[in-house]
Amino acid sequence: MDAKKTGKFICENRKKQGMSQKELSDKLNITDKAISKWERGISFPDISMLIPISKVLEISLYDLLTGGEDNEQE
Repeated sequence: MDAKKTGKFICENRKKQGMSQKELSDKLNITDKAISKWERGISFPDISMLIPISKVLEISLYDLLTGGEDNEQE
């Protein structure tokens, strides 16, 4: 897992949904600062947040974990 790729992927998909960091943080019941850290590649989301993030952003867990790097699942 690459923190920068995953963060960039979260950012891209958040923007595709037309959400600000604050709006995403409100939907996930976390701070917008946490979203900012993810998107800058400083930290990863807690494992308990992976399913909620994938649902809100309408992305697969696989894509979230790989940063959308490889769309073919092996």
